[in-house]
Amino acid sequence: MRSPLRFRGPRAALALVVLGLAACSGPAGRSSPLPALSRPAPTQVPSPPVAGLRADLWTLPVRVYVPNSLSDTVTVLDPAKRQLLTTFQVGAAPQHVVPSYDLRVLWVNNNGSNSLTPIDPRSGRPGRPVAVEDPYNLYFTPDGRFAVVVAEGLRRLDFRDPRTFHLTASVAIPCRGPNHLDFSADGAYFLLSCEFDGRLVKVDTRSRRILGVLQLGAMPQDVRLVPDGRRFLVADLLRDGVHVVDGEPLRVVGFVRTGIGAHGVYPDSQGRRVYVTNRGWHTVYGARHGPGSIAVLDARTLQVLSRWPVPGGGSPDMGNFTPDGRELWVSGRYDDEVYAFDTRSGTLVARIRVGRGPHGLTVWPQPGRFSLGHTGNMR
Repeated sequence: MRSPLRFRGPRAALALVVLGLAACSGPAGRSSPLPALSRPAPTQVPSPPVAGLRADLWTLPVRVYVPNSLSDTVTVLDPAKRQLLTTFQVGAAPQHVVPSYDLRVLWVNNNGSNSLTPIDPRSGRPGRPVAVEDPYNLYFTPDGRFAVVVAEGLRRLDFRDPRTFHLTASVAIPCRGPNHLDFSADGAYFLLSCEFDGRLVKVDTRSRRILGVLQLGAMPQDVRLVPDGRRFLVADLLRDGVHVVDGEPLRVVGFVRTGIGAHGVYPDSQGRRVYVTNRGWHTVYGARHGPGSIAVLDARTLQVLSRWPVPGGGSPDMGNFTPDGRELWVSGRYDDEVYAFDTRSGTLVARIRVGRGPHGLTVWPQPGRFSLGHTGNMR
């Protein structure tokens, strides 16, 4: 039996040289935040240091970075003050904001314009875009040697240098709509979801060889390793819950119903809870409607402990926790807004209007030694 997986912990920073960022300001953002719920909030900078937060990140301002896929912009929020700070232009159809492996840069995935826009997390400003084909999603191998670009439209995975993004190898994927992945506890393989034909693909990390294909028969979305390191959760938009998958024999061992339009999966950094975002409705294969919600699962038993509805309706999609784990911030994909939930009470503590089609937001910084990508999959 593997030892429990730790998503954060003290360790010397892993050395990587990152691209120098050209400090430049984008178009002026909105001058004042749109209405949000009022509630006492944590301090802006994680001080005293949050457990597991790398020392070189202690002085970073805590910010929420929201890619607005239909506005071609990124909105930056101050979670402590519940304020919109700025909005700047990026490439076309920004999908996710992804922390780099070495935690020094945030990358905006502009898959509509074949580029990645770097953001300096100290200034919150964008730099010069890097040309990359179809970057719908972005991950990093656990050893930090490669960036893995999920080229959804091209049906392939591109393994690239994590600093320059020069292409090393491409792997054709036998499915339609590859979009999310996560690595096994030892990093030997990863599981990749295929949204448009219901498949889950197992890939050897080192050889890049396809090890197997599992037909889930629905519409798989986010993939995350459970904190015990032995099972994966795969959100399913059409099945309204998460498949429980054993990655070794590649088989489904369970299913947990979480809510309509299950999409994002977020284990907390303590390995005690797993939060599943349920969009509440979608228009794939015919419109389906229902309340948007967050389902809270026990990380060990995977039983649903509680469900938090979005008051008045909403479409929680993707996001991350504040560094202290006290709030979960998620995008409202179909409502052009962002939500913040208190993780202790399940109360909605902030609701802020942003651009059109907000998608894979991240909160930065995060506890952890390095980033495996997406909206802050930390190990």
